[in-house]
Amino acid sequence: MSERDKFFMKAAIREAERAFQEDEVPIGAVAVFDGKIIASNHNRKEQLRDPLAHAEMLVVSETSKKLERWRLTGVTLYVTIEPCLMCMGALIHSRIDRLVFGARDPKFGGAKSLYELGEDPRMNHRFEVAEGVMAEEAAQLMRSFFASKR
Repeated sequence: MSERDKFFMKAAIREAERAFQEDEVPIGAVAVFDGKIIASNHNRKEQLRDPLAHAEMLVVSETSKKLERWRLTGVTLYVTIEPCLMCMGALIHSRIDRLVFGARDPKFGGAKSLYELGEDPRMNHRFEVAEGVMAEEAAQLMRSFFASKR
């Protein structure tokens, strides 16, 4: 785990903490281009009443608008929890260069846990996937959130 990856994952964790405060599942994401965060967001499914309002989807959309293109080559996405299948599909279609995530998601994870979509040779676009960056911090936020719901 590089210090650079840790730095950007801390920003994603801050987004996840915002989600927790808003009573959303605490997942945060940031997009990095040319060494700078150009988009950040967190889950907003409840707030927006939108099943597509995952942190990753919101960040991909915002990044595309800022870069004024749909091909997100040169972008690294940092996300606190392993992306689901829907989000992995968006990452493949947006042509990101790299995904870095914290904790695995054994029920929905499409990057390592259930599937390895970002690195699947059958896909027309593949990208590097790095996992485990600040995984315990990300997992603890999820545990705390769901414990508060019981």
